[in-house]
Amino acid sequence: MDITLHSTFLPHNDPAESLAFYRDALGFEVRKEVEYGGRHWITVGPKGQPETSIVLHPPGATPGLTDDERHTIAEMMAKGTYAMIILATQDLDGVFEKLQARGAEVIQEPTDQPYGVRDCAFRDPAGNHIRINQAA
Repeated sequence: MDITLHSTFLPHNDPAESLAFYRDALGFEVRKEVEYGGRHWITVGPKGQPETSIVLHPPGATPGLTDDERHTIAEMMAKGTYAMIILATQDLDGVFEKLQARGAEVIQEPTDQPYGVRDCAFRDPAGNHIRINQAA
């Protein structure tokens, strides 16, 4: 089988803040912006990797959600327990310093994990857990 990762979805609750984080702080390029019914979907991705994207989406737009489910999602996003993505870089310490200088919320400074990975962690403006691994 020939399967690749095309896109993944992360929720956002403020398109301008999310765009500033992913475009300006992480340096991702904006691939598409869609506004429909007052809601915004923003597709971003790492430069030089046009086949891989993150779609930042309004979580309440998912069809079939109840009000209770929307409330639960909002609570989990606020705590940073709803969504997570793991990125990788050749320069973990440099990326950490840049994100910290740009005001990103630090969860964990660069650390050598007991399971063999060196990584750090941030929250994006919506509370999503962003881990960044040191690439081998």
